[in-house]
This record gives sequence, C-alpha cells and structure tokens, in this order.
Amino acid sequence: MWPNSSFNSFLLTGFPGLEAAHHWISIPFFLIYISVIFGNGILLFLVKEDRNLHEPMYYFLAMLAATDLAVTLTTMPTVLGVLWLDHREVGNVACFSQSYFIHSLSFVESGVLLAMAYDRFIAICNPLRYTSILTDTQVVKIGFGVMMRGFVSVVPPILPLYSFPYCHSHVLSHAFCLHQDVIKLACADTTFNRLYPIVLVVLIFVLDSVIILISYVLILKSVLRITSREEKAKTLNTCVSHICCVLVFYITVIGLSLIHRFGKQVPHIVHLIMSYVYFLFPPLMNPVIYSAKTKQIQSGILYLFTTHRVGA
Repeated sequence: MWPNSSFNSFLLTGFPGLEAAHHWISIPFFLIYISVIFGNGILLFLVKEDRNLHEPMYYFLAMLAATDLAVTLTTMPTVLGVLWLDHREVGNVACFSQSYFIHSLSFVESGVLLAMAYDRFIAICNPLRYTSILTDTQVVKIGFGVMMRGFVSVVPPILPLYSFPYCHSHVLSHAFCLHQDVIKLACADTTFNRLYPIVLVVLIFVLDSVIILISYVLILKSVLRITSREEKAKTLNTCVSHICCVLVFYITVIGLSLIHRFGKQVPHIVHLIMSYVYFLFPPLMNPVIYSAKTKQIQSGILYLFTTHRVGA
C-alpha cells in the first residue's frame, strides 16, 4: 500500500499568489458565465421556436450551443466556488465525473464542428440533394454518433482513476478537475492513461480538423466554378460563421497543447490563463459570431425582443 493514499478528495487551486484578489478576479468570470448561459440559451430558444430555423444547419448550431452550455455549466461552478468561497475540496467521484464531462464535451464540440462542415459541404457542392441527404432522421443520427464518440471514447482513461492510489499530493493545479492533473498525483503505472489521450487527440482533434480543412478546399473549388461574383460572395458568406467558430476552437486547442507540451519554463499563471481561455472563449464567442454573421439569427433575436417589448 502506498503511503498517504487513503484520502478521498482533492484540493482545487485558484490563482496562486493572488488569493487576496480572488473576489475581484471572480467578477469577469461571473460575467462571462452569465453571458455564456444567456447567449447560448438564446440560440437554443430561437432554434426551437423559430420555424425558419428548422433546418439542418441550425440544428447543428443548436447542438454546438448545447455543448458550449454544458462545458460551462460543468466547469464554472467549482471555479466560482474557489474564487468566491475558497471552497477548494472536491470529492474523488465528483472530481473524476467533472473530468469525464469536461474532456468528453470537448470531443463532442469537435464532432459538432465537423458535422457543420459536412452540412456546408453538401449545401454548396451538392445543393440539389441537400434536403434528401440531410433529413431530420439523418441529422439525429449524426448528432447521436457525435455524442457517442465523445462520451464513450473518454471512458477508458477515466475508469482507472477510481482504483489508482494517490500518494504524492492531493492538490490539483486548476479550479476544476482535468485528467492530466489527476494522473500526475497517482502512485501507479499510468502508462495507458498517458498514451491513450495522445492517441485520442490525434484520432479526434487532428483528424476532425484535417477533414474540415479538406471539406473547405472542396467547397472553395465548387465556389470558384460559380460565374456570378454576387453568388460567390453569397455562397461563401454562409460559411463565414462556421469558419470563425472552427478557428476559435482549434486555435485555443493548439495554444493549450503547445503550452502543456513545450511550456515547462512558462510561468504557471500562463498555463492557468490558457486553460480558462480554452474552456470559456469558444462558448462565449460562438453565439456572438453567429448573431453577428447570420441574418436569420439576427432577425430571430430582433423579433424575440421587439415582440416581448410590445407585449410588455
């Protein structure tokens, strides 16, 4: 038996050295939290209520909004608990569960972005068959497949966490639980848990991003065949929002990965900031991007608020 391996909880960490300022630091986090809930909640409500948005493109957007909402609701309660109440202790089961949902939802988001690229590919490269290919049933199947891939693929590295002894320490380096943080504290053979996530990242993040890139190369080739400049611009404009969301997500993924792999000399505060950017920036920006770039969403939001104001 490993020494000191009997504890059943971990300690979360806010911003080391800035504990006195945690209440002030919590203000922007709380504002972002509310903004994410409000922005993604509005998108979900619009897609549900507005019949003009009952199309595959907007169904996938609703999946993206729901995933972003879930990521934030999974992560932020413990972050605000640490910053507001200095509530650092989290039970093993709660910690491993949070880790499971954080990582699986990240893979789900990548899958949703891939599904949205497929939607744009069919709409532009094969428009006459768009409605027959992307039926409601097909959209449900794609959504279910994306969710199953994300939630099932993360199970193998999470399950061993429940049986590992933890003897080095029980202090985590973030205000939420991450698999890579927990593994560092385990006193056991963690070879599988160190190698499996790397394979998973390659098979999901890398492969998804490559397929999305290929789809847009094919889309661009199809658009270049259009003779009218106005039609070219109109067609490309339907892709702008998705491209922006893809860039926001994968740039933060790449940034966080580079910091973890090659930033051993980088101050710990930079690691913390990058992790928060990764978890909060895409959920915050995605509703803004679609609200700013998609006329149907703009019309829906305008109708929603003007109708309520008139009703009031």
